[in-house]
Amino acid sequence: MNRLPQALAGAMARVTDAALGPYQSAVIRIGFSLTWLLFLLREFPHRQELYGPDGPWSWTLAEQLVASNGSFTALLWSDGQGWFEAVYALAALWSLLLLLGWRTRTMSVLFMVGVLSLQNRSVFMGDGGDNVLHLMAIYLVFTRCGQVWSLDARRARRTAEARARGERPRDRVGPVLWCVLGLLLALVTSAGRMDGDWFIPALLWTVWLAQAVWWLAGRRAGAWQPRILLDAVANIVHNGALLVIMAEACLIYATAGWYKVQGSRWQDGTAVYYPLHLEYFSPWPTLADLLSASGTVVMLVTYATVAVQVAFPFTLFNRRVKNVLLTFMILEHAVIAVVLGLPFFSLAMIAADAVFLPTSFLRRLGGLVTRASGRLRPRGGPATAPDPRRRHPGARPEPADPTAKDAAAKDPTAKDAAAKARR
Repeated sequence: MNRLPQALAGAMARVTDAALGPYQSAVIRIGFSLTWLLFLLREFPHRQELYGPDGPWSWTLAEQLVASNGSFTALLWSDGQGWFEAVYALAALWSLLLLLGWRTRTMSVLFMVGVLSLQNRSVFMGDGGDNVLHLMAIYLVFTRCGQVWSLDARRARRTAEARARGERPRDRVGPVLWCVLGLLLALVTSAGRMDGDWFIPALLWTVWLAQAVWWLAGRRAGAWQPRILLDAVANIVHNGALLVIMAEACLIYATAGWYKVQGSRWQDGTAVYYPLHLEYFSPWPTLADLLSASGTVVMLVTYATVAVQVAFPFTLFNRRVKNVLLTFMILEHAVIAVVLGLPFFSLAMIAADAVFLPTSFLRRLGGLVTRASGRLRPRGGPATAPDPRRRHPGARPEPADPTAKDAAAKDPTAKDAAAKARR
């Protein structure tokens, strides 16, 4: 009877003591922000047709749709060209800053605002990966995705080193950023621009207030109880969000697999053949013809795709089998990106799959990247601290220590040691 309470206490301590999966959450942050940034850069010449006020899906139609479903988009706050250009540029900037891990808590919120603003403006633009990105942009707000591989982690490390030296570093950028964003949020709310669905406005205000409470708890020196409590709450929220991301990825694959099972083309093993010969999905017709030349290969790939997607959620309890199927799915998405010309869909799915990658593999990968970046840096010996015993040429000679002279006079061994040192 005592084992169950002990197990529950251990599980609760594990959930509250630390934010689990720091490397996995960092890869998710990097993957989705990179996917959205590359998409915005590639579609920059076509941004007017996709999300502009004079695009095929007009501003009036978008306003009517948003009024009916209550979705959030900042692009409908104004129909001016300048406002559209500013939102598009800010969405790209926020993606870059989240990719680098600069103020990840704030940038994750702004990243979500950029994604929702553009996607909800024209809901019919996308290839399936936009749905995954849409959901993951919201989930990222609840994660502590800047613990590793980020500028925030480097700043935290330098702050700890400065405190170890007895210094008291001050963060001036954070409070200024908090005040500016709070003022903008208050102006937008008072202007009635948040009259749609309540979830996004409530989330924005909750995160803004939580940041204030976190900062005030950190300013009170000697009172660690509030900060410990807030840290435990943040860990619980992070771990819950990470669990939701894992469940979402499993749900995507399970749903896709079971729907494929019901299709006649998937049952007879010919489903993979048809998208390879659609003109819209054939950027490399020669490569598509080569892959579909063998009927046996097409049948094996078709059945393997269905089997892996259906079986993947059930293999999470076996690490080796899970890693094998995960490798197959990542390779499959890489092939889809090249053969079918869907790079952003594949990048979004690979980023979602990254939540299941082993921590040991991610650490080795990070070490390889660090060593590779070190080789690319200009060579040169690291700067060394000057020897305090070496005098500057213009400095005065240090006075002799009289206690050392008296000790040397009394101790004959000290005299011999001093003579040897002079020789």
